[in-house]
Amino acid sequence: MPCPHAIEQALAAHTTITLAYVDEDGPQACAVLYATGAANDEVEAAEVGEAAGEVETADAAETGAGAVGGPVLYFVTSATTRHGRALAEPGARVAFTVQRDGQEWSALTGIQGRGRCRPLSGAERAVGWRAYTRRFPFVEADERLRAALERTTLWELRPDWLRLIDNGQGFGHKEEWQRPEGA
Repeated sequence: MPCPHAIEQALAAHTTITLAYVDEDGPQACAVLYATGAANDEVEAAEVGEAAGEVETADAAETGAGAVGGPVLYFVTSATTRHGRALAEPGARVAFTVQRDGQEWSALTGIQGRGRCRPLSGAERAVGWRAYTRRFPFVEADERLRAALERTTLWELRPDWLRLIDNGQGFGHKEEWQRPEGA
């Protein structure tokens, strides 16, 4: 089941995610900038399409448009931070929220979710990095910042459950999505 368009739009409308995780010291949360992307199977198809000159396919996959397997989120953080170490643990799961600050309660829109994170390397990292720098062009524009971020870890967050809260549709309006088994 494809992710509902309203959820994809809400993810694309924001830039900061608050990740909650648990490690040996207990629960903790952190905020990171993120970019949206497509599921790995579509990323692989995008890379093949790019090699064949099908740029539109690659662009759609990098933005998450029509992501049948569901959206993925990319963020940068060092693997040596507390949250980086926790996320790198086998089987580690996160809960997260995405919302804009300063919203009126009657129009509050945000996302709640759960999923798994993993560090990226090789071709997967290259695709994720393109999505990240497309979302945050100032990274490529600042040579020192780009060099610093390229040396750190790029992560993929693959949500397996998402809930959109949209009070603009009516107080407490919710729309949910769950990643299909095996996707």
